[in-house]
Amino acid sequence: MPKTATSRYDVAEHLRTQEEMAAYLEASLEEANGDAAFIAKALGDIARAKGMSQVARDAGLSRESLYKALSGERVPSFDTILKIIAALGLKLHAEADKTFQESSFSK
Repeated sequence: MPKTATSRYDVAEHLRTQEEMAAYLEASLEEANGDAAFIAKALGDIARAKGMSQVARDAGLSRESLYKALSGERVPSFDTILKIIAALGLKLHAEADKTFQESSFSK
């Protein structure tokens, strides 16, 4: 029986359009469950798909700083996240969480 060759799956190879990148980030935000490093890693996947050097330039960061920030091993500052999201051509948005108890705001 011939051996089957396998390779590691790299999501960055499948993020080709802005819409795919935005959908991936949206799904990552939903799955992160408050884990900021998880979001940073997802942004790293998107940045690799776009080209780390170009994203670093557009974000005003060194390439090394960008790799460190998006490694998933540390939590970058929110300022850095916002710069990276803008450099990726993406936007953050907010919507009401239908499961949230609004009564906690009333006095």
